[in-house]
Amino acid sequence: MKARTEVSILKDQIACMPVVNYHGTISIIDTPEQAEAAMEVILKSSVVGFDTETRPSFKKGHTNNVALMQVSNGEHCWLFRINRLGIEGAVKKFLESETVLKVGLSIKDDFFVMHRSAEFEPINFIDLQSFVRDYMIADSSLQKIYGILFGERISKGQRLSNWEAEELNDAQQKYASIDAWACLKIYRYLKDGKFDPKKSPYLATIIESTEP
Repeated sequence: MKARTEVSILKDQIACMPVVNYHGTISIIDTPEQAEAAMEVILKSSVVGFDTETRPSFKKGHTNNVALMQVSNGEHCWLFRINRLGIEGAVKKFLESETVLKVGLSIKDDFFVMHRSAEFEPINFIDLQSFVRDYMIADSSLQKIYGILFGERISKGQRLSNWEAEELNDAQQKYASIDAWACLKIYRYLKDGKFDPKKSPYLATIIESTEP
């Protein structure tokens, strides 16, 4: 028998947690001029949270292009409507910036879909799925990682909504903002040494069989 110690949470435990609420500022960016102005602020940050949203497809084998790119500095979240802006100009400048660290989750999936719209070289990104392993966290979903650290539940109620709608409603805006904001909050919390995995209530010892 072989034993390992890790931090992991069950869906039932998350379901009992209060829902996360977002109180920061949100800006919808859908013109090149707005994108340039937003990037002047964003690129002054040392680190930001990053995420994307894609309109769901209910046809087997078909995936839509990225509709939204979210960037958060902790207090402000910018929602770039990629379906209108494309991945050029300020957006590409951000993705290829060497000066600002971008923190996301499962970012290879984001890049795979974004590369269908344009060529770019993603630079200076951190994927939380890999980063949290240094803190003994075995879970890889944003909802579970956030629940482990902060005891709150990120609602997924808007995940399958239409991200290419003419107007994004308040629920969509908050949902999209929370994902990017949460990535940054998780990174800062861990980087600042505020999480001790050995004191986590979700710490468990896993026994593995070594028999063939």
